[in-house]
Amino acid sequence: MPTAKSATQSATKSATKSATTSAAAPAAKKLASKQVASKKVTSKEAPTGAVRRKPSAPAAASAPSPTATLGLRLKHARLVGGLTLLQVARKADCSESLLSKLERGLATPSLAMLHRLAVALDTNIAALTSEEAPLDSPIRRAGERHVIRAGGIALERLVLPQRGGLLQANIHIVSPGEASDGQIVHAGEEVGYVLEGTLELMLGDETYLIEAGDAFHFPSHVAHGYRNVGTGIARVLWVNSPATF
Repeated sequence: MPTAKSATQSATKSATKSATTSAAAPAAKKLASKQVASKKVTSKEAPTGAVRRKPSAPAAASAPSPTATLGLRLKHARLVGGLTLLQVARKADCSESLLSKLERGLATPSLAMLHRLAVALDTNIAALTSEEAPLDSPIRRAGERHVIRAGGIALERLVLPQRGGLLQANIHIVSPGEASDGQIVHAGEEVGYVLEGTLELMLGDETYLIEAGDAFHFPSHVAHGYRNVGTGIARVLWVNSPATF
């Protein structure tokens, strides 16, 4: 039989073990809670299976405007020809400051001014305003043709310039009251057909009223220009050869 002393020792050991277990439990629970919290934080910072997104690529630079493109081509043609701003300005009968603005894309020339600049730079309007036509693209679809603007006049390109090309063809789109800003002269000959509207065609000292359905033909060395005298848009199919306009 266990003695009283043995029973006392057993009771003491049991109480000590129970107390130790009770004391350790909160600490263990607190440690476990801390580990769980740590795991949550880690999981939040770097979630399992998360896909890291690559930095967005910078947006592509927008294409330059037609006015800016024309300015760059004017400057390029001038530099290739070894000409100064003043030299070109004098040949084109414009101010040096205006030419500088045109080259920087800060101004838009009239059709007559653009022609004078082309002559001064020993080129033509088509070369300054259009890309060369791809060899495998003989078709110019409606709604896809290149259009250049000079004041209140737009030129819809039917034939893009090609090296050695002898033909130019455009649809001149003229707003009411707008004109070609004087008469121009160049080599070759021209033919036109009025698609829509009413214009005055100036040939030298003569002026002719032409309307939809009318056609005309004249040598390009005759000073020529036009004015929309109608109340609506005028559209003229205009062809000249060689490509000197």
